[in-house]
Amino acid sequence: MVTLKQLAKELNVSISTVSKALNNSEEIGKETVKRVKELAKLYNYKPNKVALSLKQNKTKTIGVIIPNILNHFLAKVLFGIEREATLLGYNIITCISNESLLKEKQSLQLLANGSVDGFILCVAEETQIKNEVNHFKDTMAQGLPIVMFDRVAHDVMCDKVIVDDFDSTYNVTKQLMAENRKHIAFISNIDDLSVGKLRERGYRKAILESDNYEAIILKIKRKEDSQKKIKSFLKKNKSIDGVIAADSSSGIIAINVAINYGLKIPKDMSVVGFASKATSIHSIPRLTTIRQHAKVIGANATQLLVNRLQNTSAREDFKTKIVKTSLLKGDSTR
Repeated sequence: MVTLKQLAKELNVSISTVSKALNNSEEIGKETVKRVKELAKLYNYKPNKVALSLKQNKTKTIGVIIPNILNHFLAKVLFGIEREATLLGYNIITCISNESLLKEKQSLQLLANGSVDGFILCVAEETQIKNEVNHFKDTMAQGLPIVMFDRVAHDVMCDKVIVDDFDSTYNVTKQLMAENRKHIAFISNIDDLSVGKLRERGYRKAILESDNYEAIILKIKRKEDSQKKIKSFLKKNKSIDGVIAADSSSGIIAINVAINYGLKIPKDMSVVGFASKATSIHSIPRLTTIRQHAKVIGANATQLLVNRLQNTSAREDFKTKIVKTSLLKGDSTR
């Protein structure tokens, strides 16, 4: 592979002149810039990124750690991160924690050795259950900023991007009440996660504020059979005429089970769930969904991290960006 030194020797100019010409420095004349670039193109010259990163103390690379690549929402956030990073001149390296605290720690250690300039991550389920956050603080102490999205560690002072989980379930509960639903249930298989807890609190607040309403809640553990649990729950609580699902699958299962019991959706029961458009089409009638705008979350997280990387001298306060959800009307509500 040709080097700057070889280009400089053939052109009979200094290495500094070649470097500046390739970077369009105003110090170098247009004719020299043209000659340098033509020769570099002829020899297919590529800058040594490793050497460049060592010199600049920057890799222009972002480490991304997500808990589950098969999760449609997280995959779309990753798409948003990659697209925005490319626009801003950064590459990404992605690690999957598989909801494991140990794998999350290992991913941070692996990439914190000079491979990346900072991290964007969604906290693993085991990390949230055990409430262990020292590995995040240790990474930031090394000078590597972290931006958390969706599931965040509230005890870690860093930039964060979240959705309005509390407000969205509060508002949709009120909306089902406006449909004259009298027995509204909340179903969740993400009770161990921060987002699941916030969604439940929003539902509970709406119920407490309204007369003649009682909270009807089903929490499904990770290893439990969701279909079996929801089937038993609806059979036991036959008065339920509204369901809010905190996750992407429970709403669809609730529709299918209700129809199996002879109920008509939405005449006898309205169902709303946190899901994407791609997920909502798996039920008939189509599920009304609370959209989280995953790609926007990814773009915002990337912008926050790059801004912090490029403004190292300015000690800005940490920011929490809230991405507003939207209700996409399907056929499962009136």
